[in-house]
Amino acid sequence: MSPDRSRSPDVPDAPESPDIRETADGREVRASPALALVGYAATRVIGLAILGLAALVTGKDGWHRLSGRWDSVWYVRIAENGYGYQVTLPDGSIHSDLAFFPLLPALERGLSTVLPVDAATAGLLVSWAASLAAAWGIYAVGGHVTGRRPVGVVLAVLWGVYPTAFVQSMAYTETLFTALAAWSILAVLRGRWILAGALCALAGLTRPTAAALIAAIGITALVTVVRERKLPARMAAGVLLAPLGWLAYVVYVGVREESPTAYFDVQAAWGNSIDGGVALARFIWGLPPLAALGLVAALALLGWLVVLCVRQKQPLPLLVYTIAVVVISLIGAAYFGSRPRLMMPAFGLLLPAAVALVRLRPRNRILTLTGLALASGAYGAFTLLGSGPP
Repeated sequence: MSPDRSRSPDVPDAPESPDIRETADGREVRASPALALVGYAATRVIGLAILGLAALVTGKDGWHRLSGRWDSVWYVRIAENGYGYQVTLPDGSIHSDLAFFPLLPALERGLSTVLPVDAATAGLLVSWAASLAAAWGIYAVGGHVTGRRPVGVVLAVLWGVYPTAFVQSMAYTETLFTALAAWSILAVLRGRWILAGALCALAGLTRPTAAALIAAIGITALVTVVRERKLPARMAAGVLLAPLGWLAYVVYVGVREESPTAYFDVQAAWGNSIDGGVALARFIWGLPPLAALGLVAALALLGWLVVLCVRQKQPLPLLVYTIAVVVISLIGAAYFGSRPRLMMPAFGLLLPAAVALVRLRPRNRILTLTGLALASGAYGAFTLLGSGPP
C-alpha cells in the first residue's frame, strides 16, 4: 500500500504545522506523548485529590469506592473464582457474572499472581496503566488526524476531564477498552490492518461495545475495497481477526449455558437488552418537565457534537466508531445513569473541542482545562461517595 493510501480513505491531507506550542509564561515546549501523558495524569491526580478530600470530610472510604464497588466487585469475583456466580433478585430476574467479559478479570488474576497485591488492587493497577495507554493512543490519533500534535495533547487531556472521567480511576473496563480501541483505530489509519484486527479482537474480550470498533474496521475496509477495487491480504486478515474476541466470548457463554442466545439472555436479565431507545424515551417522559427539558437539551448537544465530527471530516474509522458507540449507548435499556460512562470511549466527540482549544491563548487554554478538571473531579467525588453506581 502506497504511503498516500496508508491512511483511511476519508482522511483529509492535513497541513503540516509546527509541533511547538507556547506555555502560559511564554516559553516554548515541544508537543509530545510525554506532554500528553503528563497533562492527562494531572487530571487524574486532581480527581483523586478531590475524592480524597471529600472522603476525609464525609468520613467515607474513597479507596474502597474505586476498587470494591459495583461492577468492580463482579470482576474481582471472576478473577478469584472464575465464572459461575449469580444473584436472584426479588422480582425473579437473575444477574449472572457471565455478563462481564473476561479480559480485565484475567489480567487481575495474572497480576495478583505475580505481585503481592489482591485482585481488587490489581484491577486498579490495570485500569491506571491502561488509562495512560489510552491517553497516549488518543494523543496519537488526534495528532495523526489533524496533522497537529498539540491537538493530540489537548484531546488526551480533554478525555481526562470528561464528566464521568472518575471511572478512569476505577477498576472498570473503560480505560482498557479505550486504549485498545484508540490504538486499533490508529493502526487502521496507518494501514496496519492485522495489528488493528488483533487489537480489536482483544477489545472484543473486554466490552460488548467492541461491536462499534468491529463495525468501524469492517466499514472502512469495505469502502476502501470499493474505491480501490482490490482486497489486500493484510486487510482481509485484519477484518477477519477483528470480531474473533467478541464472537469467542458469545460462543463460550452459549456453549456453557447450552443456548445459542445465552449471552443475550444474560444481558437482558441485567436490563441491557437493545430496545431502540424505548427505555430512554420512557425515562425522559417520566421526569419532571424541567428535568426532562434539561435532558433533551443534553441529547441535542450530543447530536450537535456528532454533527461537528461529521463536518470536521474525521476519518471514516474514527467517525464510524464514535457514532456507533453513541448509538449503542442510547438504544439499550441500560440504567440511565450509566449511559454517559458508556459513551466515554467515544473520544472522537472531543476532537472539535480540542481543535478549538488549541486556538486559544496558552493561559486561557490551561485555565479552561484546569477548570474542567476541577468540575469533573467534584462530580466524580459526589458520585462515588453517593449511593448510585456509575
